Amino acid sequence: MSQEVTIVRNVLEANDRLAEEIKKKFAVRKILCLNLMSSPGAGKTTVLERTLTDLQDEFKMAVIEGDLQTDNDAQRIAATGAQAVQINTEGGCHLDSGQVIEALKAIDLEGLDILFVENVGNLVCPAEFDVGEDYKVTLLSVAEGDDKPEKYPLMFHISAVMLLNKIDLMPYVDFDLDKATGHATKLNKDIEVFPVSARSGENMEDWYKWLREKRAEKL
Repeated sequence: MSQEVTIVRNVLEANDRLAEEIKKKFAVRKILCLNLMSSPGAGKTTVLERTLTDLQDEFKMAVIEGDLQTDNDAQRIAATGAQAVQINTEGGCHLDSGQVIEALKAIDLEGLDILFVENVGNLVCPAEFDVGEDYKVTLLSVAEGDDKPEKYPLMFHISAVMLLNKIDLMPYVDFDLDKATGHATKLNKDIEVFPVSARSGENMEDWYKWLREKRAEKL
């Protein structure tokens, strides 16, 4: 076994050990944790803004924001009234469980119902690192192309949900909804697919229904 392979394995194993600590912490407190992943610009922050605003009377929610630089997204999230903590990776292409543990020190977990981890925009690296989540959720914008699940199979294979965002743009882009869904379900027969528009609010209730069901399962 090469030294490089050994190092990668050790890094992943160390990350998984910390992720298990997070899972145990959340299990005791009955917190639902979701790891949101996508390429840059797919609309993760906009989906969160809409979700946090629409469900603020139902759940106490918080967000850990991951970005290379700036706290722009964290400021947008905080404007909804939800707790928001920024992690700047300074060039790192994903969040890991160690960074999440540090961020949790700045979050009031008392009575928290749902924690969203908005990962760094990337369809490759975030799929490799567990951050203590219950479920991985991948966003795909219709502006990106319907072949993304086929091109980045691991991300969609391990996700519980694929949010097909920006469906309000469907008349203006070359995107086959059935093809994208077909690619994803071929990789993962259990993946839930929700075509939505976070901007207009179209079909967001389907996503909210799933959130309510998964939160109820934690109780």
